[in-house]
Amino acid sequence: MYQEQLLKEIRRKIGEKSLNDELANVLNISYDAAHRRTTMKSKFSLEESVQLAKFYNISLDQFIQDETNVIAKKTKPIRTATDLLNYFEQALLLLNDFKINPDTKVYYSAKDIPFFYTISDSILSKFKLFVWMNLLNEKNFMTPFENFKLEKYAGKSGDLKFLYENLNVTEIWNSTTISSILNQITFYTEIKLVTKETAILILEELKGLICKIEQKAENGSLKFQIYAHDLLILNNSILFESKEKSSLFIPFNMFGYMMTDDKNTCDDALNFFQHQIKNSTSLSFTGQRDRKKFFNKMRENIEMVAKFL
Repeated sequence: MYQEQLLKEIRRKIGEKSLNDELANVLNISYDAAHRRTTMKSKFSLEESVQLAKFYNISLDQFIQDETNVIAKKTKPIRTATDLLNYFEQALLLLNDFKINPDTKVYYSAKDIPFFYTISDSILSKFKLFVWMNLLNEKNFMTPFENFKLEKYAGKSGDLKFLYENLNVTEIWNSTTISSILNQITFYTEIKLVTKETAILILEELKGLICKIEQKAENGSLKFQIYAHDLLILNNSILFESKEKSSLFIPFNMFGYMMTDDKNTCDDALNFFQHQIKNSTSLSFTGQRDRKKFFNKMRENIEMVAKFL
């Protein structure tokens, strides 16, 4: 049974290519030996199964999961700038299967502003990186924001940002989604690691981002939908769902995720997202009044922080 499932996954990965030729090349065996394995006359050895799984980026864990036991991967801990850069590379590898599927749908429970919006070379993105490195670094990282640098960041994060912007995305927000970053700006300004002038620039860029998201919602595109749900405790969990595969990412610390491809778990998560959406207010397809009220409140909160810096 497991060999059949592994072969099915490989067939899905290689498309129209010859399965026998692929196995012969990867395992360095004859065509006849590969044929015996694809026809189930011979069994894969443990070494061959692992070799194929690594070559085709297939998780063998999925073959031993059931309704009560789920095997999950987790992102590596982030303690240095290099760790953070590697995080984005790892995320791209995990999401590679979804990049080529135009039917992929993303569901994001936005406790904070989705980090896909703040991975660029803007001052807002730089500030978010500054906060992450201060909070994640095991050593004291209390350097002034103006001296903070992270080389090669924009290039590594750009592909991830592009992937997210070109998928079918549904986000659930509430009135506290921007509270975290507002608190961070206030805190680092008060302890003099961010100047008041820089804080104002960050807040202005944040306001601009909120306006862009409002415009995206106002366009009413099916590729981007945003909902407001003030009764739901959001948690930054993310579900990538397609016909071929689904992956659920659940945060276990500020910037660390547990990830599983388990079908039952992903189906449960999808049902939960869809149920919450039914109890939310659509900011994409609702009347202008509700949308303006929601985003105006966020802009008022930003202006209030700027006023008291």
